[in-house]
Amino acid sequence: MGTYLNPGKQSYEIAVNSEIFVDKTEMIQYLNSVVNTQQRFLSVSRPRRFGKTMAADMISAYYCREADSRELFSKRKIAETTPVKTVSGEIPWDGYLGKFDVIRLVMTDFMDDCDSVQDMLNYLTEEVVEELRDAFPDVNFESRITLRNVLNKIYGKTGRQFVIVIDEWDAVFRTWKKDTEGQKKYLDYLRNLLKDRPYIALAYMTGILPIKKYGRHSALNMFDEYSMMNPMQLAPYTGFITEETLELTRRYGRDFVSIKDWYDGYNVSDIVPPDPDHSSQKETGKAPEAKRYDLYCPLSVVNAVRTGKIQNYWNKTETYEALAEYIRMDYDGLKESVALLMNGGKLHVDTSGYQNDMTTFTCRDDVLSLLVHLGYLGYDDETSEVFIPNKEILDEFRTSTRSSEWIDTFESFRISQELLKATWNKDSEKVAELIEKAHNKADNKTYNDEAALSYAIRFAYYAAQKYYTILPEADTGKGYADLILLPSSEYSDKPALVIELKYNKDADGAVKQIKRKDYPDRLEHYKGNILLVGINYDKEIPASDPNYKHHSCIIADA
Repeated sequence: MGTYLNPGKQSYEIAVNSEIFVDKTEMIQYLNSVVNTQQRFLSVSRPRRFGKTMAADMISAYYCREADSRELFSKRKIAETTPVKTVSGEIPWDGYLGKFDVIRLVMTDFMDDCDSVQDMLNYLTEEVVEELRDAFPDVNFESRITLRNVLNKIYGKTGRQFVIVIDEWDAVFRTWKKDTEGQKKYLDYLRNLLKDRPYIALAYMTGILPIKKYGRHSALNMFDEYSMMNPMQLAPYTGFITEETLELTRRYGRDFVSIKDWYDGYNVSDIVPPDPDHSSQKETGKAPEAKRYDLYCPLSVVNAVRTGKIQNYWNKTETYEALAEYIRMDYDGLKESVALLMNGGKLHVDTSGYQNDMTTFTCRDDVLSLLVHLGYLGYDDETSEVFIPNKEILDEFRTSTRSSEWIDTFESFRISQELLKATWNKDSEKVAELIEKAHNKADNKTYNDEAALSYAIRFAYYAAQKYYTILPEADTGKGYADLILLPSSEYSDKPALVIELKYNKDADGAVKQIKRKDYPDRLEHYKGNILLVGINYDKEIPASDPNYKHHSCIIADA
């Protein structure tokens, strides 16, 4: 056994022999189903402290031909699984046990003493080839030495295939963040090593980030990606699930509800494209429904049940600056989005433009997408919304927003919350006062036209996103409402809001216009629970006027 070639089972045995061990070996049966298929390339991304290294150790111990792991795995859950059905037949739980040579790489091991990506790749090649020379002395390595050529020659001479397990695969992108050329060299190295190579039985890469994209295309397109946004078949193995966490709390006599509040919240789905041959689909004509899992942060749960202290363990392995660095990037009102999320709100995000690195950001949604992969946000794959998953992560956000630069953001958000409550209470004077406050805190102190006023009012009602879907300039059949706020199903008791804006006119005219256009008839579902809000901005009112205030408001029931 070597350091990189066939490293054996010791690392996984240490995990198995630990006081708390959660058995995830059933995951191997899924891996067995893709061995020597087009799906044999797996990229699995998870946040820190979610068990990436233990999974890599488990895979290495199972497939390694020199590990002698039968006794180790015969006592695990995998030994109780039914055979996996594949095109070529059934694969029992031990079908590939000890059947391959394993190359186990931890990319950070090669980076510590290297100044560049190329230096790191040279070092990696030298170290692994040296072990391969010792293990295969009968194979001639005298031609140009690359890891790809060496593995090709071994396969040609012996017919032996390899399982490649790469941990911290994305460390290059996290360490050499701005070295674009170096990153491309690294991706080219992996592509040349792995793609279309007959010596690869299985390639398993794990890290925090998904595979780097250029535009909308993956740089390593032979890989299937299993991420925090879409873990697919690996969903139950991405963290501790409810049953596993509940069993630990019972064993140690801990309060499950408190642990759930602090460390749960990552709700994921095993949904995959529907299989037309699936028995359920054949019988019913409908694709089988996905199974959903609540995921708990493994390291935090282990610490909490062992010590009995329910607290923030996240900051033991990550400094708060890591989060603060990203949320202070004020793209597209990112700070206001953070304030909304910290208040329990959810935000719709478009994740398609995110380039899967830590530097290429063009908008708010790119930053929020990164925070999902880092574990700072949960992701709802049905609504494409992000949210703060639990108290532990909320504590991280609070720590990261204590600096003075956040004071104005939270004050503006507080005003927005008050504005929404005053609207619900039909307190038109308070609404006008708070809109005036929001206006005075804004960068643009004057509106040039009704469009500018509309933007400012939408911003003033920012906090409403927690409760509403906001439709600017919504078509009502007889014209356009400047703003319609429809309550989400979670807050169906809240009134629908129809807001009409006037510029240098009067608020009463705005409400009358709403009624003339019959907006409520377009909101049949909300009838009996609709508020009409008319807001006017009077640009010309002089400061000497005793009632000096630019904004006026009238609120009426529909």
